[in-house]
Amino acid sequence: MPVLAIHGGAGGDGKWRGLTSLDPERIRCMHHVLNTIGNALESGSIDALEAVTQAVELMEDEPLFNAGIGSVLDEDGTVTMDASIMNGADGAAGSVVNVRQIRHPIRAANSILKQGWPVMLNSEAADTFAIEKGVEQVEPTWLITELRMKQWSRWKEQNARPGATDEDDSVLDHDMEGMGTVGAVALDKDGNVAAATSTGGMTGKPKGRIGDTPIIGAGTWADPTIAVSCTGVGEAFIRTCAAHRLATKYQAGLSLEEACQDVLNVVEPIGGRGGVIAVTKDGDVATPFQTMLMYRGVWKDGEITIGIGPNDVDLNSMG
Repeated sequence: MPVLAIHGGAGGDGKWRGLTSLDPERIRCMHHVLNTIGNALESGSIDALEAVTQAVELMEDEPLFNAGIGSVLDEDGTVTMDASIMNGADGAAGSVVNVRQIRHPIRAANSILKQGWPVMLNSEAADTFAIEKGVEQVEPTWLITELRMKQWSRWKEQNARPGATDEDDSVLDHDMEGMGTVGAVALDKDGNVAAATSTGGMTGKPKGRIGDTPIIGAGTWADPTIAVSCTGVGEAFIRTCAAHRLATKYQAGLSLEEACQDVLNVVEPIGGRGGVIAVTKDGDVATPFQTMLMYRGVWKDGEITIGIGPNDVDLNSMG
């Protein structure tokens, strides 16, 4: 039975204080993604690889998620975006780093995967490749929203650490750091899995900084048995090869929940608190996190579940 899981980033400490004024729009986006892509998976009109690509594209088009339009701003006030994708059946992968001129970084990563070599392209070369492959070109300023500009301005005024204002909705409904990455994992009717992840990084990140999102095995992983997408402070996920570690632990005999918890336990001491989503070839799915919240949703057996805070509540009526 096909399965789709998505996330829209994790972050924060302390007790979740409920929805912000902007959360209903994020929930509507997640519901639309799950309903549209889930039904397409069930019908067999798309496979797992295309499902995670389209799911992430839809979240890249939602200005309130930190990917595509609405990505957070670097230290110099510009947007640079990363994305990666991996197909479980054959291990094919694609990644783009620090792109600035395209609407859908995940489609660029998909195009690299389908070309077969190289696996990763950086900066202007990645933009040029993507545009030549038909990915929609945009002006870099088009990617910048008023919310992200205000978050960047507050970060600048406070001389804060990178990422400190990422989830500052009221510009603060949530007093938190946010990691804002988006991702998707899917299982299709043929039993194949795939994973995709996309991000604008963190507010105020230094030029040239690369997080875990575009690194295969750190932020994204898929093999014949499992697909994984991570969200959190990227450096810790890189240092632990978090997405690949999760797959390895699962294949070594841990349950999916145990393997997810192992990864979260390993990244936490080195500043990497966050969350993961994973789906197995057998249809098991998990969306654990260790932060105040994680935007997340699952489509399975035609049913949609959406959550933000620590306890899954019925947010589907907002879809």
